[in-house]
This record gives sequence, structure tokens and C-alpha cells, in this order.
Amino acid sequence: MDKTVATAHEAVADIPEGASLAVGGFGLSGVPNVLIQALYERGVSGLSVVSNNCGALESGLAVLLAAGRIARVTGSYIGANKEFARQYLAGELEVELIPQGTLAERLRAGGAGIPAFYTPAGVGTQVAGGGLPWRYDGSGGVVLASPPKEVREFDGVEYVLERGIRTDYALVRAARGDRHGNLVFNKSSRNFNPLAAMAGRITIAEVEELVEPGAIDPDAVHLPGIFVQRMVALTPQQAADKKIEQRTVSP
Repeated sequence: MDKTVATAHEAVADIPEGASLAVGGFGLSGVPNVLIQALYERGVSGLSVVSNNCGALESGLAVLLAAGRIARVTGSYIGANKEFARQYLAGELEVELIPQGTLAERLRAGGAGIPAFYTPAGVGTQVAGGGLPWRYDGSGGVVLASPPKEVREFDGVEYVLERGIRTDYALVRAARGDRHGNLVFNKSSRNFNPLAAMAGRITIAEVEELVEPGAIDPDAVHLPGIFVQRMVALTPQQAADKKIEQRTVSP
């Protein structure tokens, strides 16, 4: 039942070329930077990534993106990541942009064994009707577009069918975890980390504080250990290394 491994490199050692990854994080919060760096140092490429965004400030998934290791992104937000936008528009990267709530539910559904579900989000738009650019040709033309999705009416309201997401692996970061894999996430890092962890067939967690089984109140567990296969305990320096995307001060 002890799911801890000694190093991040050991934890990601079997992730192959072309693997699909669900990656937790919300902005710069709760991003599994140590696991991502270990994967970068392995040189794995051709990755298909499912994540809310693709990193920022040269951290998180932006490390893999800048190195040309990511082939496809399923996400909700490009934000201020100029390299993400450049690769997408240049035709170097395939991108499926979907509503943020739909992304969250697709991950949760996949982890819960639900193959598909209906949602009103996107009805009447290209999300449902198809035609969203997935890949450009580098000259403004679209070489691959999203297909139309099934739309069905329930009680006079139209809903679009969305598929649950399952990935080969998931990488997440937790504030606390015990050796059985039970995890606790801090504030907004809880937005996508538990859902990404559920979607992965093999889920790897980096943990800021590793505790013994029983130290976490069962009522406080955000993700049960059944969803976690491997854990890496961060050093105090790694746990404290948290970037701030935008600093503001009060007058």
C-alpha cells in the first residue's frame, strides 16, 4: 500500500513517446512542476496533453511546449502564453479548445466510468456544430476542424453530447498526501487536480507534505488513494518554489 517512489525521474520513467497526459493545475496554482521537469529531462515527445492551460512564465507545461514535446493540447485557456498561440497559429500544434466547465466534467466523467454526457454548454455554437480550428496550415487556413456533435432535446432544451476523457497517465500536485495515496489540495489547486487524477489510468502525484496513513482525517480527503498509483515527496525547497503570474499592489 505504500505508493511512494524515491524520485520524480523514477515516477515518470515508463511514460512513453506519444503518451496522453491529464495534468492538474489552475493558472500557476497546483502545477506538478517537478514531475513535468523530470519528464522534460527524459526527452519524451509527441505528447497529447489535457489540461486547463499549457503553462506560463516558462514553467509547468510551458517547459515541454517550448521544447516541441507536445503534439496536441485539449484545454480551455491559452491566456498570455505567446508560444502556445504561436505554435497553434503556425500549424505546429493541434489544439482542441472547449468550455472550461465541460473540460472539468469530461475529466470527471472519464474517471467515474461515464463514457459521455449531455450539457447545454456550446449549443448553437461551433462547439456543437463543428468547424472549430484544431490545426492551422501556418498561413491562416484550417487543415483540421472539429467535427459536429450530437445535439438532443430534453424537456424542450437542447443539449450537446460530450465524451468523457481518459488518458494514459495523469500528473498532479497535492498539498498533503499519505502513503496510501489519499490527497488534499490547497484552495484553487483543487479546481482541476482531482479531476485530472481521476482521468489518468496511471496517476502520479507530487506531494508538498507526505504524512503517514491515518494522519489525514477521512473527511478532509479530496481524492481517495484508489485513484493514485505513485507518489513523490517534494523537498522543502521544491514545495516552496511557487511562482506568481501577476503581482498587484494596493495604493
